Amino acid sequence: MHELGLQYECRPILPRSGETKTPEYTKLNPRQKIPLLQDGSFTIGESAAIVTYLSRTYSKPDSSLVPDDPAEFARWLEWCIFIVSELDSTSLYVMRRHGTNRGLAHIYGAAPGVVEKAGEYFRQQLHHVEVSLEDGRRYLMGDRFTSADILLTTCLVWANEYGVGICDNAMPYLERVTSRPAYQKSRAVNAAEL
Repeated sequence: MHELGLQYECRPILPRSGETKTPEYTKLNPRQKIPLLQDGSFTIGESAAIVTYLSRTYSKPDSSLVPDDPAEFARWLEWCIFIVSELDSTSLYVMRRHGTNRGLAHIYGAAPGVVEKAGEYFRQQLHHVEVSLEDGRRYLMGDRFTSADILLTTCLVWANEYGVGICDNAMPYLERVTSRPAYQKSRAVNAAEL
């Protein structure tokens, strides 16, 4: 929202606190998960879907977060799906669910071996990002910042927080993205909400 210059109201809801299981929230999101975006009468969940919706709906020619060219759009979509499925869901979220350090093991059960293997898998899959960044591009889609970079940045920040580590050429990339004014504003908002 900050990248697009959108005004919004944030309503903090803690995961697994019972707040997502209320009848009011369940009516908005039957999956009872966060995040959730309400845009007028339209409601959507899942981070990647929210980022995509906002990018497609509110991008302007000078700040478009989704490529228009069909081939570039396909490459962008490939990155988004890869990030969500290979880096986030099958790696980092597994670590979150079963890790004892800032994890949800108290709910899903501790599984140190699973956490270790998920970290290994993350590093293997991150190699694809490393190879792409070796050509000197600033962002995943070249010199153009897109919503795929937003999704990847979230994963790289989580990986560092979980002690998984990231590849060497992803560090300058991460520093570039996290130094963007919109990223800095969003971090400040999130920190204030906690």
